[in-house]
Amino acid sequence: MPHDPYRALYLHIPFCVKRCNYCDFATQALEVDSPAIDEYIESLVLQIRQKAKEGELDQVETIYIGGGTPSYVGLSRLSMLLYTLSLSLRLEPDVECSMEANPESINERLIRDIWALGVNRLSIGVQSFDDEVLAILGRAHTSEDAQQAVRCAQERFDNVSVDLMAGIPGQSDASFTESVKTAIDLGVKHVSIYPLTIEPNTPFYKMYMRGELADTDEDTQARHMEIAETLLRDAGFERYEVASYAKPGYACKHNCAYWTGVPYVGLGRSAATMTQNESRRMRLQDGQVTDDLDRAQMYAEDLMLGMRMSAGVSDELVAQAAEVLPALGETLNSLADRGLVEHAEGAWKPTERGWLCGNELYGELFDLAP
Repeated sequence: MPHDPYRALYLHIPFCVKRCNYCDFATQALEVDSPAIDEYIESLVLQIRQKAKEGELDQVETIYIGGGTPSYVGLSRLSMLLYTLSLSLRLEPDVECSMEANPESINERLIRDIWALGVNRLSIGVQSFDDEVLAILGRAHTSEDAQQAVRCAQERFDNVSVDLMAGIPGQSDASFTESVKTAIDLGVKHVSIYPLTIEPNTPFYKMYMRGELADTDEDTQARHMEIAETLLRDAGFERYEVASYAKPGYACKHNCAYWTGVPYVGLGRSAATMTQNESRRMRLQDGQVTDDLDRAQMYAEDLMLGMRMSAGVSDELVAQAAEVLPALGETLNSLADRGLVEHAEGAWKPTERGWLCGNELYGELFDLAP
C-alpha cells in the first residue's frame, strides 16, 4: 500500500554465545565461526541494498542493531554490515546509530572500529552488577567484566547505555540498589530498567514449573522500579519512558520512534516492520501481517503508546483522536479520577501509579477503538 516514509531502521542479529535462562527472543547460540552466521549477515546485507534501491531508506533518522548479541558476531561481519549501511543511507553524526553489545564480546579494537564505521550509541546488556544474580540469570559475564566493558566503550563512545533487570528471584533490594548505583558511578548516559518476566519455553519457566525458582513478585518489582526512579533522578537522569532514563539530551531517539507512531522497517529474522498511511497501519513480521489497524485503532494505539512516555499525549492529539473515539474524554477523566493520568502543560500524562498499573491504563485506551 502507499505509505509514509520509514524514519527508523531495525536490524536483527539473532546470535549469542549462549541463551540466558530468561530469554524467549528469536536468538540461537552458535559457534562464532559457524557458516550460518556468515550466510545470515550476507543475506542481511542484500536486504539492506534492496531496500535502499527501492528508496525505502532515504529518510531514515535512527538505526538500531539489536539481537541476540550483535557484538558476538565479530568485527569483520559487523564491518561489512556497517559499510553497507554507509553506502545505502545517510549515516551522518546526526543520525542515531545504536548497537547492542554484551560485556563478554567487547574489546578495544571492536569499540574503536564500530565507532569509526558510524555507530554512535552503544547499549550494553549488563542486567546486574551482582555476580550471584548474574549466575541465576545464566549470563556469560561477571560484574567486573561488565564494568570493564563500560569503561572500554567510554574510550570512544559518549553515548553509552546499560540495561538492568528488576525483580529477579533471589535479587535483594540491596543488590538491585547497588547495581543502579554502579551504573551511575560508571558515568553512563542512559539506563533501561526492565522487570523480569518468566516466559514459556525458557529455562526459567521449566525451573519455575519444577518448583526450583520462585515466581516474580509484582510488589518487589514495583519497589525496585521506585528505587531506580529515586536514585537515577537524584543523579540527574530524566525518566522519559516507563523503563528508560537518560541524562538530558541522551534519550534514545529510536526507542521514542516506536512509542510515537513513527514508521519503521525491520530487516532480519523476526524483525518487525510498521508501515502506515493516513487511514491504515500494518505490522509485518517474517512476511506475515501481525497487525492491521484502521484509523480509529491507530489513534487508540497512539494514545496507549504515548502513555509509555513521560511527555504523554498532547491536547492536539487528544482532540484529533476524539473525532473517531467519542468516549475518549470520559475515559481520560475516569483514568484521572483513579490517579492513573493527569493533565498538565497541555498534555495528558501518566502518573507513577499509571506506569505501575500499566496494563489497566494501556488496556482502557486501546479498547476505545471498536
